[in-house]
Formats: sequence, structure tokens, C-alpha cells
Amino acid sequence: MKRLFTILAILALLPAALPAQESSAPAPAKKKVVVIPIRDQIAPPELYILRRGLKTAIEQGADTVILDMETPGGRLDVTFDMLKAIEKYPGKVVTYINTEAISAGALISAGTSEIWFAPTAIIGAAAPVSGGGQDIDETMKLKIVSYLKARVRAMSGDQENRAKAISAMIDANYELKFGDEILKPKNELLTLTAKEAMKEYGDPPKPLLAAGIEPSLESLMDTLLGKGNYTATKLEVSWSERVAQYLTAWSPLLLAAGLLLVYLEFKTPGFGIFGIGGGIVLAIVFFGHSAAGLSGHEPALFFFLGFALVLIDLFFIPGFFILAVPGAILMLGSLLWGMSDIWPDQPIPWQTDFLVKPLTNLIIGVTGSIVLFAMLLRFLPRGGLWGKMVLESAIAGESTLSSNARNEPSLIGTTGIAVTDLYPSGEIEINGKRYDARVALGTADSGTTVKVVGKSEFELKVKEI
Repeated sequence: MKRLFTILAILALLPAALPAQESSAPAPAKKKVVVIPIRDQIAPPELYILRRGLKTAIEQGADTVILDMETPGGRLDVTFDMLKAIEKYPGKVVTYINTEAISAGALISAGTSEIWFAPTAIIGAAAPVSGGGQDIDETMKLKIVSYLKARVRAMSGDQENRAKAISAMIDANYELKFGDEILKPKNELLTLTAKEAMKEYGDPPKPLLAAGIEPSLESLMDTLLGKGNYTATKLEVSWSERVAQYLTAWSPLLLAAGLLLVYLEFKTPGFGIFGIGGGIVLAIVFFGHSAAGLSGHEPALFFFLGFALVLIDLFFIPGFFILAVPGAILMLGSLLWGMSDIWPDQPIPWQTDFLVKPLTNLIIGVTGSIVLFAMLLRFLPRGGLWGKMVLESAIAGESTLSSNARNEPSLIGTTGIAVTDLYPSGEIEINGKRYDARVALGTADSGTTVKVVGKSEFELKVKEI
């Protein structure tokens, strides 16, 4: 019996004597946060950096986006576009007012989940004004103010104090009052400091506007995500975003010029300055949207694929348009794609007007290129470089063109000399007479001996010997 108790005691003490096994559970993944600076005037560059930052956050699977706000306000239309972009982000968006969020900055802040303040930050004075800063027509102002207040109420949700505070920043005639305390009388616009935004009102008491005050952006991230428990990506407005704003504004004209140059290249023997210039201009159109974060490289790849199909059709199987039609569709479609605001991991909203502006730019570009080319045909003199472009006669002598091809069926099987480059169309000479001709396959240089293998209503079909 004594031996049995001894064995039981040893078994009871055995687990404590064994070395502890290390836990095999992986360490929890750190949370991700993306910081997007909203600086200077609210204008297209700020919209582009916001979109790029939000798309980066989606691709990285970020938990939180922080808008590092420091703006005196800006354009109302851009403000609405920025609010729409924020609504598309599936995660949490927080505003940190670093110094000030005036006018449009206050409206953008109202569209985020939480508004945090630096100790000396201010927010307010969001009444709409004209682009030059002047007062707008009273009737129009009433309409805009009414619309803005409704938008703020919709964005604020159950945060009633926030909706009231932002409304007092928008509407000078709105009286902000809690009980007997008037925070803003009529005929004034509300502007709040950080401490004033933190004061509590209502029943039950809730902060007027601020979620909290933090001395720095880093301390805010520590508060929201836990110190050492996150990785931060900070975006900066680069010179490319600012360049992109101007390139995007001029994209219809650039598109028209690029398409015109490409068309002129097709009408010019060889590959020269027009093809190079057209490629550069169209590349600039793609570069502008890529720099603004509106597209990746896929539209450019589809464009050059379409361009290659058109070239193959023109030079190797001319007249059939087997590859030229799908190639042209790919080129135009890729241009439309490159100018569209498509978000990663989000369905394309076909029911909305997101294609209206890209389609408008594309139509303006194509129409502009046609009009410019028609003007060139009408006003540019013959001879010189232009004479070469329209395949003007390369040697002296009277030209006999399509009428001879129709009246002389016996030409089939005869040989002649190309008097212009055939790329693939041009002129040939047979027995001292000129004829319009098209090479059946490939191209032929001036001076090449060719054989007539067929004819159409307006030209001979030849092949190089």
C-alpha cells in the first residue's frame, strides 16, 4: 500500500518536472493603416492622391485609412468626388485634422467615420462660395446650402451632434443651440477649436464633433490600433500627381492629336515622325491617367495589341479588314478603359454615369482628329512633304489613273514599275502610262518591278517580282 501511494505521488509530480513546450500558434498579424495627406487647396491633385491611397488600401487589405487633413478648402465639385471615393472604401476612414479643415475640408471630414484633432486644430466656415471666392447668387446659394445640409445629415447617420455642427458651418442662418446655450447665433458661420469640438451636449451627453485629441499622427495610430500592433503606409503628393492634373484636363485634345498623327502615319510611306509623335502623345495620355492612379498598365497593353493588329492588316492582308476592325475596337476600348475610374475588387457600376466623361473625351478626341485631318487636306499646299504624304507623282509626266485600269482589262499579266512607294497603295507605270495600284501582299518600294495579277473598280492589284 505504501508503494502504491509513492507511485501515485511520483506521477502527480511528473508534469511539473517536464520542460514546458513552446506554443506553436503563430503570432497575430499586424494591422495595416494607410495615411493619405489632404493638403493645400481641394483640387484635382488631392482627388487623385485620395483615390490612389484608397485603392492602395484596398489592395493591401488595410484595416484603417487616415486622412491627414490640412486644407483651407477648395472646389465643391472635387469635394463631392472625394466624398464618393470615400464611400467606396469598405473599411474605416478617419480624419486627423493636423492644423485646419476649413470649408471643403470640413465637408470631407464629415464624410468619415471619426474626426480627430491635433491640440491646436480648427474646423469650420464651410459656406459655399464661387470658384473665385466671391458670394454666389442668393437663390443658388439657398439650393446648394439645402443640398449640403441634407448630405451632411445622411453622412452623419446617428451622430446628431455632428450633423448640427456641420450644418452650422454651412448655413449662416442656422442657429446651433443646446438647451438654453446658444453655440452659434444666426448670421454667423461656426468654426470650432479642438477643445470646443470635444465638449459634450445632448441627452445623453456626447461630444459635439471630435472623437478625441491627439498630439501627433503617430499617437493617433497608437490609440486606434495599439502601439506596435500595426504597419503604416504614408502616401505623399508627388510631382507626378500635379502633372497628371494638367494632362488629364487636356486629355481630349491630346487624344485628338495622337489619333491624327497615327492616321497621318498610315497615309505616309514608311514609319517616320508622325508615327513616333502619335505614339508619344498617346503614351502621354496613358501616362497621365496612370500617374493619377486611375488605371494600371492593362489599357496600354490592349491598345498596342490593337495597334499591332491594324498594322498587320494594312501591310500584309490589305483590303480585307479581318484584323483591322477588332484592332480598332481594342484601341478605342483601351482608351476608354484607361480614362475610366475602375476600383480593385469592386464590381463595375454599369448602371451609373461613370463612363460619361471617358466617352465624352473619346468622342471629342476622335471627332477632333477627323476635323483636323479634313482641315489639313483642304488648306495645306501640294508639294514638299505634304506631296509625299498624298503620294504625289515621284517622276515627271502625265498621270493616267483609275480610268485606264477600268478600260484596259488586257493589263492582267503585264509588268510595270512602281513610280511611288506602294504602302500598300500607290502608282505604277506600264508602257508610259500611270495607274493606281495596290500591292496584294506586303509593300513595295519605288522602282520595284511588279506584275499585274488582277484589278478592281478603281485600281490594279499587283505583286512584286
